[in-house]
Amino acid sequence: MGSLGVSEDLKDALPVNGGGVAVPDGSVDVEFDPSAPPPFRIAEIRAAIPKHCWVKNPWRSLSYVLRDFIVVASLMAMAVYLDNWVFWSVYWAAQGTMFWAIFVLGHDCGHGSFSDSPLLNSVAGHILHSFILVPYHGWRISHRTHHQNHGNVERDESWVPLNESLYKKLDYSTKFLRFKIPFPLLAYPVYLIWRSPGKNGSHFSPFSDLFQPEERMCIVISTLCWSTMASLLVYLCIVFSPLLVFKLYGVPLLIFVMWLDLVTYLHHHGYDKKVPWYRGKEWNYLRGGLTTIDRDYGIINNIHHDIGTHVIHHLFPQIPHYHLIEATKAAKPVLGKYYREPKKSGLIPFHLIPVLTKSMSEDHYVSDEGEVVFYQTDRDISSKKDA
Repeated sequence: MGSLGVSEDLKDALPVNGGGVAVPDGSVDVEFDPSAPPPFRIAEIRAAIPKHCWVKNPWRSLSYVLRDFIVVASLMAMAVYLDNWVFWSVYWAAQGTMFWAIFVLGHDCGHGSFSDSPLLNSVAGHILHSFILVPYHGWRISHRTHHQNHGNVERDESWVPLNESLYKKLDYSTKFLRFKIPFPLLAYPVYLIWRSPGKNGSHFSPFSDLFQPEERMCIVISTLCWSTMASLLVYLCIVFSPLLVFKLYGVPLLIFVMWLDLVTYLHHHGYDKKVPWYRGKEWNYLRGGLTTIDRDYGIINNIHHDIGTHVIHHLFPQIPHYHLIEATKAAKPVLGKYYREPKKSGLIPFHLIPVLTKSMSEDHYVSDEGEVVFYQTDRDISSKKDA
């Protein structure tokens, strides 16, 4: 494993002899090493996926938009008509989930998997994301950076691990907010404005480090769309009441943010065996993509457009969401043990709560050294959280 540039403090935790682990009788029991270079190429995965899975149907994509907005409008109408606190609690959970579903459709626009038309993708993406106060182009570009550098400690953009040296510079309150639930589940608006620790730039500024000069006009347009939606909400507060707008829109928006942070975090953290992260020459697009994790969300799978089927999405983001399950099934024989089979969910994915809490208590930083690294635990903050 030394040839992979694994950090010294983790070598003892990894299998010996390049993937074997010693057993009492002196023999070697072969154990799969997820950080080893895969014996297949990305072209082999691509070839295994049926050709029709790559076809984008704009009418089908638009039908999902129509479906989701009909549900959103119906829920709002029911909430206003019934106006009792028993239904409000149901409404907030359901509507927040629908806001998350709308985000996923806008996410597809950003990847170009919504349709083959850049204009349709842009128009639909702005409508969908502005509705839930997401700056479409700003997010689209940073998310593209995430996909292009997934699993890379130095260049990834989403829930990227902190290096040990940077982590130790953080004060306790910052660490607490980053790892103490529920605060990490409210991180997305903060990320949009300030990004993550150690990174600079805002998703709203055309002069942010996130963007190239030729992308600045796109950022201006998205920020204007975001501002228009924000202004509309202020107007609705004046015409009706701030409390009604908060109940109809504000609380579901918070639930949506929690869904987004939960799902995106668990796509890259919280597997039974820690997933590797890479630096330098050990990273490549395929190895980084193979660190992602599929999740089963029970009844929510269909509602949020199968975004839990994430490995194939990360490798081939141009595949429409309605083909991801079939594409994954076709690719699994090629992926072999590099595919982490998701645990089956009940009707509601409550099984993911202990997965999240365990990861937040253990996955704090990675070593400054080594080209293949794994999360390490800050025992001080972990013990304080458990106290």
